[in-house]
Amino acid sequence: MLYLKRTSRCLPPQRLLLLCTVVLVSLIIGYQLGKLHHHLGPHVLRESEKTQSFLVVLVFSAPENLNKREMIRQTWLNTYRGKEVLHLFVIGKAMLSPSIWKQLEVENSQYRDLLLLEDIKDSYFSLTSKLLSALTWLSENIYFSYVFKADDDTFAQLDIMHEELKRASTSLYWGFFDGRARVKQSGKWAERDWVLCDLYLPHALGGGYVLSFDLVSFVAKNKEFLTLYKSEDVSLGTWLAPVNVHRKHDPRFDTEHISRGCFNSYIVTHKQTVEQMKEKYNSLKQNGKLCTLEVRSRFSYIYNWGVPPSKCCVRNETKIP
Repeated sequence: MLYLKRTSRCLPPQRLLLLCTVVLVSLIIGYQLGKLHHHLGPHVLRESEKTQSFLVVLVFSAPENLNKREMIRQTWLNTYRGKEVLHLFVIGKAMLSPSIWKQLEVENSQYRDLLLLEDIKDSYFSLTSKLLSALTWLSENIYFSYVFKADDDTFAQLDIMHEELKRASTSLYWGFFDGRARVKQSGKWAERDWVLCDLYLPHALGGGYVLSFDLVSFVAKNKEFLTLYKSEDVSLGTWLAPVNVHRKHDPRFDTEHISRGCFNSYIVTHKQTVEQMKEKYNSLKQNGKLCTLEVRSRFSYIYNWGVPPSKCCVRNETKIP
């Protein structure tokens, strides 16, 4: 029979205390980083963890625009009361300053509604990358039927949008379309890689548009093959150009670079200050109307899909908002 001699090798108390302290600190740091990543960073969820939502609202926001996000939370995100709408503020988190990162951490601990994209440096020139990354994350992490993309200077009536989407179809691309915009050849928005034609392809303007799940899935699955142009709305229209899409032009989407005014029929209004958002929301609550006074600042148009895009959009409509 073989007997093993037991030996005892104990660490000195000082070294044992030091080792325990290091292990404990490492565990705490690891837990906090994992917790922070879970709340703030995009990550792929297991199938059983995915959230379900009929409509997802993606509000593109700059890291420092806390006041705009606060006003949106207090106003138009409350125009729908129910469980079928999920909102997320989309922000690029790459190269953020410590002070901005701390602000976002505090904000998200309170609201838990920030989607911070790991590899996106937030700027006007990264909007297309931001869109592609956000749509990819959405298709991998959420079960949804439609997504509404908006800017943080956009006001929307989500109750009307939600009600109309309940009767909508798949392959939906819904917004205010343009098909006769000339390609920018100079300046900061010059499209050096655009070789398709002398006009941008028809696209819904970026102040706000709706996509159905199948179109988001198409974009996400083909992200490696897509060209990223300077403008995110132009890019999306180009990506979807050869796809069998139901393009729904709707003058109730006031999403151009200059607002056409205020009409009670508007579902989406772009280029709004925080004061204008508050005014519209208060008017809805008190009077059931978006506008205290309807005002037209420029004419609208009905997109003519029966003619070449260069002739699509004659701005002469006086009977529509």
